[in-house]
Amino acid sequence: MTETGMLFILLAKGFLLGIAVAAPVGPIGTLCINRTIERGFWQGVATGIGGALGDTLFAIAAAAGFAAMQDFLREISLPLKLIGGLLILIIGIQTLKPRPARVAKTGDVASDIARVTLSTFLLTITNPATLFGFVALFAGAGLADTGGTSPFFLVAGVFIGSLSWCFMLCGAVRWMHHKLPDHFTAWISKGSAILLIGFGLVSLALAAKQMWA
Repeated sequence: MTETGMLFILLAKGFLLGIAVAAPVGPIGTLCINRTIERGFWQGVATGIGGALGDTLFAIAAAAGFAAMQDFLREISLPLKLIGGLLILIIGIQTLKPRPARVAKTGDVASDIARVTLSTFLLTITNPATLFGFVALFAGAGLADTGGTSPFFLVAGVFIGSLSWCFMLCGAVRWMHHKLPDHFTAWISKGSAILLIGFGLVSLALAAKQMWA
């Protein structure tokens, strides 16, 4: 196989891997749904971009070699679970509170999107389990060895796949938001907030179990 063909295959595999990691509804997917309903399409996309950047960072770590990071991750897994769990719990509680609609000024839109992207990226990287998931998927898909080829295209594919899923999810939610009655979308928003609280409590429970073990 030519080098160009190998690079294309790596890009395609990374794309599918990015979708496989992003598609299950977890804290980031739930945030995408909630923010799309509450704040609009681009706020949801900004959330997804932050998650995609976090996934890409984990993909880079997995491609670079997981063994070297394994001991370090074990050492910091407890504070990461505590920080991530508290952040998700706080976001979920704040989301439950009724808030008046706020129309962002033109100059605030870019800064809001940047802030949402950064905060979601930081939230994503507080979950080291995602890295373990990437390593398992890399190994299961036979991607641990790229055959001497640079893993850049594999990592780029992960980002594109994760981001593509984000656009599809936010687009579908936005479409449903316009088609469904207001009270129904309000229940979806509340349901996603409760789900976030549940994710936060589970993370904190796992941290407590690890602390007391």
